[in-house]
Amino acid sequence: MNTMSYSDAGLRMTKGFEGLRLDAYQDVAGVWTIGYGHTGPELLRGMKISEADATALLRADVSAAVTCVNRAVQPALTQAQFDALVDFTFNVGTSAFLKSSLLRYVNQGQMGNAAAQFLLWVNAGGKRCEGLVRRRTAEQAMFLGKAG
Repeated sequence: MNTMSYSDAGLRMTKGFEGLRLDAYQDVAGVWTIGYGHTGPELLRGMKISEADATALLRADVSAAVTCVNRAVQPALTQAQFDALVDFTFNVGTSAFLKSSLLRYVNQGQMGNAAAQFLLWVNAGGKRCEGLVRRRTAEQAMFLGKAG
């Protein structure tokens, strides 16, 4: 089991893909959302938060992905590999990550095969999503140590 922490570089990537909204809004499914995609029963119409609050909520929200990656991944990882896997897990969910070929390849030490798996996760609702293509490409680059 690993005991890594999510880096500032990883958090910046997640923030960039999640986007920031400081006023509560209802997403396309009618779910109240605020900050960097935070949802919860405490959110109400008219609620506002600061950017610092949004970052704190994101850190709390991403903690499940951090714990999942630390527990599920067997080999030692670089910080960049860990950050890429946390962003991926945060986006697709812990259950999907735990069942993925990406995790299987990582645990087999086949990092090249693992890196190729990121680009298979680019569909939403059965359709290719360019936003997911950009996110997976960035995660893959980070995983391979090629992120700027």
